[in-house]
Amino acid sequence: MSRFVCVLVTLAVTLPLQAQNFPFSLSVPFPEIERFDPAIPTPTEVLGHEIGTKHTFPHEVVRYFEAVAAASDRVTVDEHARSYEGRPLIHAIVTSPGNHTRLSELQAANAQLSEDPGSADLTDMPVVAYQGYSIHGNEASGTEAAVLYLYYLAAGQGDWIDQALDQTILIVDPLFNPDGRDRFTDWVNGNRGTVATVDPEDREHNEPWPYGRTNHYWFDLNRDWLPAQHPESQGRMNVFHAWRPQVLTDHHEMGGDATFFFMPGVPSRNNPNTPERTFELTAALADHHAAALDAIGTAYYTAEGFDDFYYGKGSTFPDINGAVGILFEQASSRALKASTSLGDMTYAFTVRNQFATSISTLKGLVEHRVELLENHRDFYAAVPEFTRRSPVKGYVVSLDRGGVRADMMLELMARHDIDAFELADDVVVDGRRFEAGAAYVLPIAQRQGRLLEAAFETMRTFGDSLFYDVSTWTLPLAYDLEYAELTADPAGLLGDPVQAGSVSGSITGTSARHAYLIPWDQQWAARAALRILEAGVTPTVATRPFSAMVGGEVLDFERGTLIVPVVPRAFASADEAGPDVHALVAEAVANERVQVYAADTGLTPAGPDLGGRSTQPLELPRVALVTGEGTSMYQAGEVWHLLSEHYQMPVSLRDADGIGDDLDHYTTLILAGGWYGDLNADAVRAWVRGGGRLILQDSAVNWARQNELLTLEAKEFDLPLDGVAYEDLGDTRGAQAIGGAIFELELDTTHPLAFGLPERLPVFRQGNTFYEAPELSSAGVGRYSDRGILSGYISDEKLADLPGSAGVVVQQQGRGHVTAFMDRVYFRAFWHGSSRLLTNAIFLGPAY
Repeated sequence: MSRFVCVLVTLAVTLPLQAQNFPFSLSVPFPEIERFDPAIPTPTEVLGHEIGTKHTFPHEVVRYFEAVAAASDRVTVDEHARSYEGRPLIHAIVTSPGNHTRLSELQAANAQLSEDPGSADLTDMPVVAYQGYSIHGNEASGTEAAVLYLYYLAAGQGDWIDQALDQTILIVDPLFNPDGRDRFTDWVNGNRGTVATVDPEDREHNEPWPYGRTNHYWFDLNRDWLPAQHPESQGRMNVFHAWRPQVLTDHHEMGGDATFFFMPGVPSRNNPNTPERTFELTAALADHHAAALDAIGTAYYTAEGFDDFYYGKGSTFPDINGAVGILFEQASSRALKASTSLGDMTYAFTVRNQFATSISTLKGLVEHRVELLENHRDFYAAVPEFTRRSPVKGYVVSLDRGGVRADMMLELMARHDIDAFELADDVVVDGRRFEAGAAYVLPIAQRQGRLLEAAFETMRTFGDSLFYDVSTWTLPLAYDLEYAELTADPAGLLGDPVQAGSVSGSITGTSARHAYLIPWDQQWAARAALRILEAGVTPTVATRPFSAMVGGEVLDFERGTLIVPVVPRAFASADEAGPDVHALVAEAVANERVQVYAADTGLTPAGPDLGGRSTQPLELPRVALVTGEGTSMYQAGEVWHLLSEHYQMPVSLRDADGIGDDLDHYTTLILAGGWYGDLNADAVRAWVRGGGRLILQDSAVNWARQNELLTLEAKEFDLPLDGVAYEDLGDTRGAQAIGGAIFELELDTTHPLAFGLPERLPVFRQGNTFYEAPELSSAGVGRYSDRGILSGYISDEKLADLPGSAGVVVQQQGRGHVTAFMDRVYFRAFWHGSSRLLTNAIFLGPAY
């Protein structure tokens, strides 16, 4: 590692080695390029500006890529997705003209490396690389570099570039996040004069909330490679798995006072599931990046700060797919020019460094082509040995509890080319029975078996106590599924291949004569309730268990069951015809995939009757989500995405500094996380006491405590630092952070907030503060169980405080109430199991 030292002196920007007519003002050495083909349009000719002199909009990038593809027999461009805002996500396939004539043949041969490794002939096989840029939209220099890089690849002339393109197939993806980039570019270009300023107080330097880092719903797409919940990621997955590259590069930016980082990351934080050979090849490629940056005098470093642990990041996800992932981090100017501790830095300078390492990647691909292909082949050739050594041979997942969620996870498995099979025979694992036809099996003995195990495993032992991102992500816990590890070969349990979409709704009994009953333990029961409420029908919710006559048979129903009257009260004696409840329910069965039961009568054999006092009417929610400065865009975005995308529910986004005495027309106000310095606490308090329902999550809990909206005592934590050396202070404190772990909640399922949920529910926690459980048991709806942590890192000191701490609290304030979640219940849009806590708080609030 001694060769990866930080270069402390920045050399002259302009160097003499410059190929003729290259369209970029900051010189970059091109000894391997003889000239640039004038038939290929330059960026300036198409865009009207020189790269680095302004920020290029997404639609301009697309236009340039299409122009080059039209002029070059080395380049084709395709669209692989549309963003939430309708912007195209594109990629260019760049290779030699000869390779283009047999691209399908080469793609099939590349697939053989993973499908039939023993038959692969590497002699003349091109290496495949996916080079991606600016997944964080305001880390903009990467996309500009992609534009220059495409010109270099298409227009560069000479023996070396001909050989390089013949030996490589490059997937150049310039716009990982077009919505975020457009938001950022519009701001900086619109707040800049003819002459750039380095004044940090200038508007160009102060991009407003929610910033351009995230996508439309304010998600960090560089955490979505494994969950793949967004269209940008899903389209990218299609390209990735169709081509199965041997290398993937991911170009980012970091703080302006830094230099330039490239992998390898911190060795002690490597994911143990990644083969060691991956890190060896990462180091081999790093030699090329170092040489490129040395040549232009750019300071750089490796093996500090960043890691290769969480498989949901672009630089790490490839590692569990037989590829080598490389992270690049360029110090950011954000604006066209910025003042830093190392001196003024221009946008063009940052673009140049990203461009230089794009070329160094190409050089590394050529030099290590065979090694990279061998690494990919050997990764998959080792699957049988991996399967033999693994104590887990597969997973069985029940469809009986959370069938729709199990189906949703099955869809995610398909996105990652993981095969699933019907359970062909009943099996009992650890006392739990899984029945044939009501479960599916995911065997480890398959091409993507290592990714499967990495996605399902629980971890409690780590080689380091510091994490750049989360320490765990166990998918079946996120979906709250009943599943089990299979420790014996499951071959005898495998039925036909199974695909997502097999779980559907149904109606039991004939057409209801009195009411339809919809159990609340179904994933989209609340969505069915919303559609029914929107149609003008007022359903009620049962707060006590009961039995009912359905098709002449007595069936039992739990608390939370939705009761939908066949004849709504408002239309019982009216002349006008009411809504067709039978049709509404049929639509819910089809669209929300709910199981519905047709009640013959409102008189029940046991428990309260269907019109009794233990039923409570629901009301159409009118939700406001507090946004703007002082709030977490990630956490606000999670709530917005859940309600807008999954529930098709209108949500009012209200910036914190604009809220006053105008909340009366909302039933629910949500503070998803943040510090809320500009929020009018008096106005919120008056609204709650007048009957409003306030929902808090994560750090918003502390704001409510400070403003007398919630009575909750924080547990004191004192970290002894006596005798700790100065250089170890940061790591010692950092080891107490809970960057992302999975805890277990014990829920009081008699409370409406927990209707339809299991008594023990996995939840995802980020944040270090634990709270004492309320003395009033009715307020403490959820507490962390004695088992506490299910997966992930937590220090021993923090773990001692976990059991019995408050996880979900409900407190009355006047005629309203406050619901507080200590965890992020819809974390990164894939925690579908605990997301029901939030929707219960929204829909079942009237039943508290």
